[in-house]
Amino acid sequence: MAEIDGTTLDRLYTVIAARRGADPASSYTAKLLAEGPAGIAKKLGEEAVETAIEAVRGDDSRLVAESADLLYHLLVLWAARGIAPAEVWRALDARSGRSGIEEKNSRGKS
Repeated sequence: MAEIDGTTLDRLYTVIAARRGADPASSYTAKLLAEGPAGIAKKLGEEAVETAIEAVRGDDSRLVAESADLLYHLLVLWAARGIAPAEVWRALDARSGRSGIEEKNSRGKS
């Protein structure tokens, strides 16, 4: 089996972005992108709930499958909004070395 790392998400994002403008009847990704950010966000929320449910149920194989679905739909949302994964990676990198509490407090109230 090939080594899988974070570049897998970058490659998947490239495939997702390439589906923009494809026929929604022949591509699930194109169908999602055609729904726009609101439709994609709704599906992302559903996937987040399903992931949380599987985490509580304790079935690791189902949690892995739902996590993959969640990450895929997040990447579709980023593509719809024109956000490249590298932007998110930079935001995460900027947070490394800081406590989570310190980082959250630096963002102010939301």
